[in-house]
Amino acid sequence: MAPGSTVRPEPPEVVNGVGALLELVDELMEVPRYALDTEFHRERTYWPRLELLQLAWHPVGGGPLKVALVDAQAVELTPLAKVLEGPGVMVAHAATQDLEVLWRACQTLPSRVFDTQVAAGFAGHGSASLRALAEAFLEVRLAKGDRLSDWSKRPLSPSQVAYAASDVEHLLALADAISSELERRGRLGWAEQECQVLTERTPVPSDPEEAWWKLRDNRSLQGVSRAVAQELAAWRERKARELDVLPRAVLPDLALLSIAHSPPSSAAALREVRGLDSRHLRGGVDQEIMAAVARGRALPPGRVRSARGEQVSRQLRPAVALASAWVSQLARDEGVDASLLATRADLVEWLSGRDGARLGRGWRAQLVGVPLERLVSGKASLALDGEGNLLMEPRGPR
Repeated sequence: MAPGSTVRPEPPEVVNGVGALLELVDELMEVPRYALDTEFHRERTYWPRLELLQLAWHPVGGGPLKVALVDAQAVELTPLAKVLEGPGVMVAHAATQDLEVLWRACQTLPSRVFDTQVAAGFAGHGSASLRALAEAFLEVRLAKGDRLSDWSKRPLSPSQVAYAASDVEHLLALADAISSELERRGRLGWAEQECQVLTERTPVPSDPEEAWWKLRDNRSLQGVSRAVAQELAAWRERKARELDVLPRAVLPDLALLSIAHSPPSSAAALREVRGLDSRHLRGGVDQEIMAAVARGRALPPGRVRSARGEQVSRQLRPAVALASAWVSQLARDEGVDASLLATRADLVEWLSGRDGARLGRGWRAQLVGVPLERLVSGKASLALDGEGNLLMEPRGPR
C-alpha cells in the first residue's frame, strides 16, 4: 500500500444526543484503538471550554474508517470515561492539552496513549505539527482549514466539519508509520514508555506559589521583591481560577511586577501603580492585593520558591552548561529531539542529586544519566573532532 493510502472514511457522524453517544461508546469499547482530538477555547477563560470532540476508528470486521464528531455543547461527555478507562489505545497528537480537557469533562484519563508528536521526536521530528508529520510519513497534505475558527458557534459549517474530521482521520495510519520507523531503529519501546507517562500525571493546575516563575523578567526580582511577587502571583492565580478568567484579567503582569519591585505601603499608593486602573481594584480587590503584599513582606527567605532552573549550586553551574552542550550533540548523533533526552530542568534536577530525577529512570538512565555521571565525576571528558562535533572520551586518573 502506498504511503498515506487508506480506505476512504465514511462522512463524519455528528453526535448530539445521549442515545447516539451511548451507541458510540459501545462501539468504541470493541476496538483495540481509536484516534481522538478536541476543539476548545480558553482565550478568555482560565479553564478550557470543550466545544467538540473528534474520534476515528476502524470498525470491527473491517470496512471504511469511521469518524464521529461529538458536540460537547449538546451532550455530557461523562459516558466516554468508560472508553478512556478501557483497554483500547487512545492515539492523539500533542495530547497534553487534550488530556487536560478530557480530565475536566470525564474525570478520568485514558489507560493507554500513543502520542504521535512525542513518538515522532524519537525519529528526529522535534515538536512537529500534525500537518508536517502527515506529509513526512504519509505523503498526505492536510488543509489548514478552520483551525482558528470559532468552535462555539452552531451550527458548524461544512468547512469546520471537514477540518475537524481531518484532524483524526489520518492519526491511526500516522501512528502505524511512526511505529514502523521506530521499530526499525529499535526505539519503539522508548516512545511507548514516554507516551505512557502522559497517563500517569493527573493534569491538575500548577502550584499557585510557583505562578511567579511565569513572569517575564522574574530573575530581575531580588530579596523581598521575590517574596511579594510569589504571594501576589499566587493570589492572582487563585482568583483567576475562582472567576474562570485569565490571570492577567485579574491583575496585569506589568502591575504585578511594578508592585513587587516597589511594594506600595497604602491603598492610595497602590492606585498610582503603573499598569493598574480602577477596574482592577473594584469589590475590595485593592485590600486583597495589599494583604498579599503584606504576606510577601513577612515571608521568610527560606519559603520563597526558586525556579527549577535556578536550583543548582554555583559550583555545578558550569556542569549544567557542559551537560547541555553534550545532550545537544547526543540528540544529533541519535536523531532524537533534544528536549526528549533532557531539558535544562532535567539536568539541574539530576546534577543536584534529587531523588526521582528523570535522568535516573527508564531508557534515559542508560542513554543520558550514566554517561553524564562519568562526565561530572571526571571519568570522561569532552573534546571537539575535526568537524566541530563533541566527543565524550574516557579520561584516566590525574
